[in-house]
Formats: sequence, C-alpha cells, structure tokens
Amino acid sequence: MTDDKNQRESPAKNSRQDRLKLALRENLKRRKSQARGRSDANATPRDDAGASLHDEVGKKPGE
Repeated sequence: MTDDKNQRESPAKNSRQDRLKLALRENLKRRKSQARGRSDANATPRDDAGASLHDEVGKKPGE
C-alpha cells in the first residue's frame, strides 16, 4: 500500500524521505548510546562517592 504511493511520488520527495529516515536512525543510535553511557556511569561507583564536599569546611590547609 505505501510502496505504491512512494513509487508515484516525485524523486525529490523520495530523496527527502530517505534523508529523514537516515536522520531518524542516526538520532536513535546517538540517543541509545547516550543512555547506555548514563546507565554505565550510574552503575559504577566512584571512589569519592562517600566523601562530602563539606568535610573539610573550617579547616586550614595543613591541619
């Protein structure tokens, strides 16, 4: 059904459709990669995960 319609469209529309499909596919790949990176970062604990930024407040250097 859609194949018949696509064959009747002008070549410019087919080209545009192909570009849009490719852009969508690349966008999806990029988003999946970003999501994987975020989940990996959340899964691995950092060395300073338990350290507080305020542990050293009020102390002078060298104390």
